[in-house]
Amino acid sequence: MRSGLHKIGVVSLALCLLSGGAQVTVTAQQTTRAAQPASPPRPGAGQLEQHEQYDESAWSDKYTGGHVERAELVANDPHIEITVDVPAFRLTLWQDGHEVQTYQIGVGQKDYPIIIGMREAREVIWNPAWIAPDSDWVAGHKGVKPGDVIKASDPRNPIGKLKIPLGGGYLIHQAHGVGDLGHLVSHGCVRMLRADLLDLAAKINTAYGQPVSTEQIALALASKRTLVAALTTPLPVDINYDTFVVAGGALHLYPDVYDHGTNTVARLRTELATSGIAVRALDEGTLTEMLARVQPHTEYVVSLASLAAGRALDEGEVRPLVGAASKRPPRKQRPRRAVRAG
Repeated sequence: MRSGLHKIGVVSLALCLLSGGAQVTVTAQQTTRAAQPASPPRPGAGQLEQHEQYDESAWSDKYTGGHVERAELVANDPHIEITVDVPAFRLTLWQDGHEVQTYQIGVGQKDYPIIIGMREAREVIWNPAWIAPDSDWVAGHKGVKPGDVIKASDPRNPIGKLKIPLGGGYLIHQAHGVGDLGHLVSHGCVRMLRADLLDLAAKINTAYGQPVSTEQIALALASKRTLVAALTTPLPVDINYDTFVVAGGALHLYPDVYDHGTNTVARLRTELATSGIAVRALDEGTLTEMLARVQPHTEYVVSLASLAAGRALDEGEVRPLVGAASKRPPRKQRPRRAVRAG
Protein backbone atom coordinates (compact mmCIF):
# COMPACT_ATOMS: atom_id res chain seq x y z
CA MET A 1 0.00 0.00 0.00
CA ARG A 2 2.42 2.70 1.18
CA SER A 3 5.33 3.09 3.55
CA GLY A 4 3.50 4.91 6.29
CA LEU A 5 1.09 7.64 7.30
CA HIS A 6 2.65 10.92 8.36
CA LYS A 7 0.01 13.63 8.28
CA ILE A 8 -0.07 16.65 10.55
CA GLY A 9 -3.44 17.32 12.16
CA VAL A 10 -4.73 20.86 12.80
CA VAL A 11 -6.32 21.02 16.23
CA SER A 12 -9.92 22.24 16.11
CA LEU A 13 -12.89 22.46 18.45
CA ALA A 14 -12.90 19.81 21.20
CA LEU A 15 -16.00 17.69 21.56
CA CYS A 16 -17.53 14.50 22.90
CA LEU A 17 -15.00 14.20 25.75
CA LEU A 18 -14.70 11.17 27.97
CA SER A 19 -15.83 11.62 31.55
CA GLY A 20 -14.95 9.73 34.69
CA GLY A 21 -16.81 6.75 36.03
CA ALA A 22 -16.26 3.07 36.66
CA GLN A 23 -14.00 1.60 34.03
CA VAL A 24 -12.27 -1.69 33.35
CA THR A 25 -8.92 -1.08 31.63
CA VAL A 26 -6.79 -3.82 30.11
CA THR A 27 -3.47 -3.10 28.39
CA ALA A 28 -2.72 -4.69 25.03
CA GLN A 29 0.22 -7.05 24.81
CA GLN A 30 3.24 -5.62 23.00
CA THR A 31 3.80 -7.40 19.69
CA THR A 32 6.26 -6.89 16.87
CA ARG A 33 4.92 -5.17 13.77
CA ALA A 34 5.61 -6.79 10.41
CA ALA A 35 7.43 -4.74 7.79
CA GLN A 36 5.19 -2.91 5.33
CA PRO A 37 5.64 -3.43 1.60
CA ALA A 38 7.69 -0.77 -0.17
CA SER A 39 5.75 2.06 -1.81
CA PRO A 40 6.05 5.78 -2.51
CA PRO A 41 6.34 7.76 0.73
CA ARG A 42 3.62 10.11 1.86
CA PRO A 43 4.58 13.62 3.09
CA GLY A 44 6.23 13.74 6.50
CA ALA A 45 6.08 16.04 9.52
CA GLY A 46 7.15 19.60 8.83
CA GLN A 47 6.05 19.50 5.19
CA LEU A 48 2.96 21.63 5.56
CA GLU A 49 4.01 23.65 2.52
CA GLN A 50 2.97 20.53 0.56
CA HIS A 51 -0.56 20.82 1.90
CA GLU A 52 -2.17 19.38 -1.23
CA GLN A 53 -0.39 16.08 -0.65
CA TYR A 54 -1.74 15.77 2.86
CA ASP A 55 -5.23 15.53 1.43
CA GLU A 56 -4.55 12.54 -0.82
CA SER A 57 -6.53 9.35 -0.43
CA ALA A 58 -4.77 6.12 0.52
CA TRP A 59 -6.75 4.55 -2.34
CA SER A 60 -4.82 6.57 -4.93
CA ASP A 61 -3.02 4.56 -7.60
CA LYS A 62 0.03 6.63 -6.69
CA TYR A 63 0.31 4.56 -3.51
CA THR A 64 -1.38 1.29 -4.47
CA GLY A 65 0.03 0.84 -7.95
CA GLY A 66 -3.53 0.50 -9.23
CA HIS A 67 -4.45 -2.58 -7.19
CA VAL A 68 -5.65 -2.99 -3.62
CA GLU A 69 -5.52 -6.53 -2.27
CA ARG A 70 -8.26 -7.40 0.18
CA ALA A 71 -7.70 -9.96 2.92
CA GLU A 72 -9.22 -11.32 6.11
CA LEU A 73 -7.91 -9.90 9.38
CA VAL A 74 -4.96 -11.75 10.91
CA ALA A 75 -5.12 -12.12 14.71
CA ASN A 76 -2.26 -10.86 16.90
CA ASP A 77 -0.89 -8.61 14.15
CA PRO A 78 -1.32 -5.00 15.34
CA HIS A 79 0.13 -3.54 12.16
CA ILE A 80 -3.21 -1.95 11.29
CA GLU A 81 -4.36 1.54 10.39
CA ILE A 82 -7.58 3.37 9.62
CA THR A 83 -8.17 5.81 6.79
CA VAL A 84 -11.16 8.15 6.53
CA ASP A 85 -12.02 9.56 3.11
CA VAL A 86 -14.30 12.45 4.03
CA PRO A 87 -15.79 13.36 0.60
CA ALA A 88 -16.43 9.66 -0.10
CA PHE A 89 -17.97 9.08 3.37
CA ARG A 90 -15.76 6.01 3.69
CA LEU A 91 -13.73 4.51 6.53
CA THR A 92 -11.30 1.67 5.81
CA LEU A 93 -9.39 -0.67 8.12
CA TRP A 94 -6.05 -1.83 6.66
CA GLN A 95 -3.60 -4.47 7.86
CA ASP A 96 -0.10 -4.88 6.41
CA GLY A 97 -1.17 -2.82 3.40
CA HIS A 98 -4.28 -4.92 2.67
CA GLU A 99 -7.87 -3.74 2.86
CA VAL A 100 -9.62 -5.64 5.65
CA GLN A 101 -12.99 -3.86 5.69
CA THR A 102 -14.57 -0.67 4.38
CA TYR A 103 -17.56 1.00 6.05
CA GLN A 104 -19.92 3.83 5.14
CA ILE A 105 -19.94 6.76 7.55
CA GLY A 106 -21.32 10.18 8.42
CA VAL A 107 -19.01 13.09 9.31
CA GLY A 108 -19.01 16.56 10.86
CA GLN A 109 -21.39 19.32 9.87
CA LYS A 110 -20.07 22.30 7.91
CA ASP A 111 -20.10 24.43 11.06
CA TYR A 112 -18.31 21.65 13.00
CA PRO A 113 -16.17 19.90 10.37
CA ILE A 114 -14.11 16.82 11.02
CA ILE A 115 -10.40 17.47 11.38
CA ILE A 116 -8.24 16.72 8.32
CA GLY A 117 -4.86 15.17 9.02
CA MET A 118 -3.19 12.45 11.03
CA ARG A 119 -4.69 11.26 14.31
CA GLU A 120 -4.09 8.33 16.67
CA ALA A 121 -6.39 5.99 18.53
CA ARG A 122 -5.04 4.65 21.83
CA GLU A 123 -8.13 2.99 23.26
CA VAL A 124 -11.52 1.54 22.42
CA ILE A 125 -14.33 2.26 24.90
CA TRP A 126 -17.60 0.40 25.32
CA ASN A 127 -20.45 2.21 27.16
CA PRO A 128 -18.70 5.61 27.17
CA ALA A 129 -19.83 8.62 29.17
CA TRP A 130 -20.03 12.04 27.51
CA ILE A 131 -19.09 15.53 28.67
CA ALA A 132 -21.10 18.08 26.70
CA PRO A 133 -18.69 20.42 24.86
CA ASP A 134 -18.61 24.17 25.32
CA SER A 135 -20.42 24.81 22.05
CA ASP A 136 -23.74 26.13 20.79
CA TRP A 137 -24.20 22.66 19.29
CA VAL A 138 -25.24 21.49 22.76
CA ALA A 139 -28.40 23.58 22.48
CA GLY A 140 -29.84 20.86 20.28
CA HIS A 141 -29.71 18.41 23.18
CA LYS A 142 -32.64 18.99 25.52
CA GLY A 143 -31.73 19.25 29.19
CA VAL A 144 -27.97 19.33 28.55
CA LYS A 145 -25.58 22.19 29.31
CA PRO A 146 -21.91 22.55 28.36
CA GLY A 147 -19.78 20.64 30.83
CA ASP A 148 -22.53 18.23 31.91
CA VAL A 149 -21.35 14.65 32.41
CA ILE A 150 -23.82 12.31 30.75
CA LYS A 151 -23.37 8.67 31.80
CA ALA A 152 -23.72 5.74 29.44
CA SER A 153 -27.01 4.79 31.08
CA ASP A 154 -28.51 8.25 30.43
CA PRO A 155 -30.76 8.41 27.32
CA ARG A 156 -29.40 11.92 26.64
CA ASN A 157 -25.98 10.42 25.83
CA PRO A 158 -25.54 10.77 22.03
CA ILE A 159 -22.36 8.70 21.77
CA GLY A 160 -24.00 5.29 21.63
CA LYS A 161 -22.59 1.95 22.69
CA LEU A 162 -18.95 2.50 21.76
CA LYS A 163 -16.43 5.15 20.87
CA ILE A 164 -12.85 5.30 19.64
CA PRO A 165 -11.20 8.58 20.75
CA LEU A 166 -8.89 10.20 18.20
CA GLY A 167 -7.44 12.90 20.44
CA GLY A 168 -8.50 16.51 20.81
CA GLY A 169 -12.04 15.39 21.59
CA TYR A 170 -12.59 13.84 18.15
CA LEU A 171 -14.22 10.42 18.04
CA ILE A 172 -15.43 7.54 15.98
CA HIS A 173 -18.77 6.64 17.56
CA GLN A 174 -22.23 5.23 16.94
CA ALA A 175 -24.56 6.79 14.37
CA HIS A 176 -28.20 7.55 15.14
CA GLY A 177 -29.27 5.44 12.16
CA VAL A 178 -28.84 4.78 8.45
CA GLY A 179 -29.83 8.38 7.74
CA ASP A 180 -26.49 9.58 9.15
CA LEU A 181 -24.50 7.78 6.46
CA GLY A 182 -23.31 9.95 3.60
CA HIS A 183 -24.30 13.15 5.42
CA LEU A 184 -22.77 15.98 7.44
CA VAL A 185 -24.39 15.19 10.77
CA SER A 186 -22.00 15.35 13.73
CA HIS A 187 -20.02 17.74 15.89
CA GLY A 188 -16.78 16.87 14.13
CA CYS A 189 -16.95 13.11 14.78
CA VAL A 190 -17.10 10.06 12.52
CA ARG A 191 -20.40 8.20 12.88
CA MET A 192 -20.86 4.51 12.03
CA LEU A 193 -23.80 2.15 12.26
CA ARG A 194 -23.76 0.20 15.52
CA ALA A 195 -23.13 -3.18 13.84
CA ASP A 196 -20.26 -1.72 11.78
CA LEU A 197 -18.74 0.03 14.78
CA LEU A 198 -18.85 -3.12 16.92
CA ASP A 199 -17.31 -5.07 14.02
CA LEU A 200 -14.50 -2.51 13.69
CA ALA A 201 -13.85 -2.61 17.44
CA ALA A 202 -13.79 -6.41 17.45
CA LYS A 203 -11.27 -6.43 14.58
CA ILE A 204 -9.04 -3.91 16.37
CA ASN A 205 -9.23 -5.96 19.56
CA THR A 206 -8.32 -9.14 17.66
CA ALA A 207 -5.40 -7.51 15.84
CA TYR A 208 -3.98 -6.31 19.16
CA GLY A 209 -4.13 -9.78 20.70
CA GLN A 210 -7.42 -9.26 22.58
CA PRO A 211 -6.55 -6.72 25.30
CA VAL A 212 -10.13 -7.40 26.43
CA SER A 213 -11.72 -10.82 26.17
CA THR A 214 -14.80 -11.74 24.18
CA GLU A 215 -16.48 -12.46 27.53
CA GLN A 216 -15.74 -8.92 28.76
CA ILE A 217 -17.11 -7.45 25.54
CA ALA A 218 -20.26 -9.57 25.77
CA LEU A 219 -20.80 -8.36 29.33
CA ALA A 220 -20.32 -4.72 28.25
CA LEU A 221 -22.80 -5.15 25.42
CA ALA A 222 -25.35 -6.59 27.82
CA SER A 223 -24.85 -3.87 30.44
CA LYS A 224 -23.97 -0.20 30.87
CA ARG A 225 -20.63 -0.78 32.56
CA THR A 226 -17.72 1.01 30.88
CA LEU A 227 -15.01 -1.19 29.40
CA VAL A 228 -11.75 0.23 28.06
CA ALA A 229 -9.27 -1.61 25.86
CA ALA A 230 -5.97 0.31 25.96
CA LEU A 231 -3.82 -0.01 22.85
CA THR A 232 -0.14 0.23 23.84
CA THR A 233 0.85 0.71 20.19
CA PRO A 234 -1.04 3.75 18.81
CA LEU A 235 -3.39 3.01 15.93
CA PRO A 236 -2.85 5.53 13.09
CA VAL A 237 -5.98 7.22 11.72
CA ASP A 238 -5.42 9.13 8.47
CA ILE A 239 -8.26 11.57 7.67
CA ASN A 240 -8.12 13.06 4.18
CA TYR A 241 -10.14 15.44 2.02
CA ASP A 242 -9.39 14.23 -1.50
CA THR A 243 -12.10 15.04 -4.05
CA PHE A 244 -10.14 13.82 -7.11
CA VAL A 245 -8.91 10.23 -6.79
CA VAL A 246 -7.39 8.11 -9.54
CA ALA A 247 -7.93 4.60 -8.17
CA GLY A 248 -8.12 1.19 -9.78
CA GLY A 249 -7.76 2.58 -13.29
CA ALA A 250 -10.60 5.08 -12.96
CA LEU A 251 -11.02 8.73 -12.05
CA HIS A 252 -13.39 9.36 -9.14
CA LEU A 253 -14.72 12.90 -8.69
CA TYR A 254 -16.24 13.47 -5.23
CA PRO A 255 -18.30 16.41 -3.96
CA ASP A 256 -16.58 19.28 -2.18
CA VAL A 257 -18.77 18.71 0.90
CA TYR A 258 -17.17 21.48 2.99
CA ASP A 259 -17.02 24.00 0.12
CA HIS A 260 -13.23 24.22 0.30
CA GLY A 261 -13.04 25.18 -3.37
CA THR A 262 -11.28 21.97 -4.38
CA ASN A 263 -13.41 21.12 -7.42
CA THR A 264 -11.96 23.41 -10.07
CA VAL A 265 -10.86 22.74 -13.64
CA ALA A 266 -7.30 23.84 -12.82
CA ARG A 267 -7.00 21.39 -9.91
CA LEU A 268 -8.52 18.60 -11.98
CA ARG A 269 -5.97 19.18 -14.73
CA THR A 270 -3.18 19.10 -12.16
CA GLU A 271 -4.45 15.86 -10.61
CA LEU A 272 -4.63 14.16 -14.00
CA ALA A 273 -1.18 15.39 -14.97
CA THR A 274 0.46 14.29 -11.69
CA SER A 275 -1.19 10.89 -12.13
CA GLY A 276 0.49 10.52 -15.51
CA ILE A 277 -2.70 10.99 -17.53
CA ALA A 278 -2.49 12.95 -20.80
CA VAL A 279 -4.86 15.91 -20.57
CA ARG A 280 -4.38 17.56 -23.98
CA ALA A 281 -7.50 15.90 -25.39
CA LEU A 282 -9.66 17.13 -22.51
CA ASP A 283 -10.95 20.59 -23.31
CA GLU A 284 -12.25 23.12 -20.82
CA GLY A 285 -15.88 22.34 -21.59
CA THR A 286 -15.44 18.61 -20.98
CA LEU A 287 -13.72 19.10 -17.65
CA THR A 288 -16.33 21.65 -16.57
CA GLU A 289 -19.18 19.28 -17.45
CA MET A 290 -17.49 16.38 -15.58
CA LEU A 291 -17.32 18.51 -12.45
CA ALA A 292 -20.93 19.64 -12.91
CA ARG A 293 -22.09 16.03 -12.77
CA VAL A 294 -20.84 15.69 -9.19
CA GLN A 295 -23.68 16.31 -6.75
CA PRO A 296 -23.74 16.44 -2.90
CA HIS A 297 -24.50 12.72 -2.52
CA THR A 298 -22.97 11.31 -5.70
CA GLU A 299 -19.60 10.81 -7.36
CA TYR A 300 -18.72 10.85 -11.04
CA VAL A 301 -16.59 7.89 -12.18
CA VAL A 302 -14.90 7.45 -15.56
CA SER A 303 -12.28 4.92 -16.62
CA LEU A 304 -8.85 6.11 -17.68
CA ALA A 305 -9.39 4.32 -20.98
CA SER A 306 -12.52 6.42 -21.62
CA LEU A 307 -10.60 9.58 -20.72
CA ALA A 308 -7.80 8.70 -23.13
CA ALA A 309 -10.32 7.97 -25.89
CA GLY A 310 -12.09 11.29 -25.42
CA ARG A 311 -15.30 9.65 -24.16
CA ALA A 312 -15.26 11.02 -20.60
CA LEU A 313 -18.82 12.33 -20.83
CA ASP A 314 -20.31 9.50 -22.89
CA GLU A 315 -18.96 6.65 -20.75
CA GLY A 316 -18.70 8.23 -17.31
CA GLU A 317 -21.15 7.21 -14.59
CA VAL A 318 -22.88 9.02 -11.71
CA ARG A 319 -22.93 6.79 -8.62
CA PRO A 320 -24.45 7.28 -5.15
CA LEU A 321 -21.88 7.63 -2.38
CA VAL A 322 -23.76 5.35 0.02
CA GLY A 323 -26.41 2.68 -0.19
CA ALA A 324 -25.33 1.21 -3.52
CA ALA A 325 -24.26 -2.40 -3.93
CA SER A 326 -20.52 -2.77 -4.40
CA LYS A 327 -19.25 -3.39 -7.92
CA ARG A 328 -15.84 -4.50 -6.72
CA PRO A 329 -14.50 -7.99 -7.55
CA PRO A 330 -14.72 -10.86 -5.04
CA ARG A 331 -12.32 -10.71 -2.12
CA LYS A 332 -8.87 -12.18 -2.80
CA GLN A 333 -7.86 -14.23 0.22
CA ARG A 334 -4.37 -14.65 1.62
CA PRO A 335 -3.16 -17.49 3.86
CA ARG A 336 -3.81 -16.90 7.54
CA ARG A 337 -0.80 -16.75 9.82
CA ALA A 338 -0.40 -18.93 12.87
CA VAL A 339 -1.86 -17.23 15.93
CA ARG A 340 0.74 -16.46 18.56
CA ALA A 341 -0.02 -17.48 22.12
CA GLY A 342 -0.93 -14.80 24.62
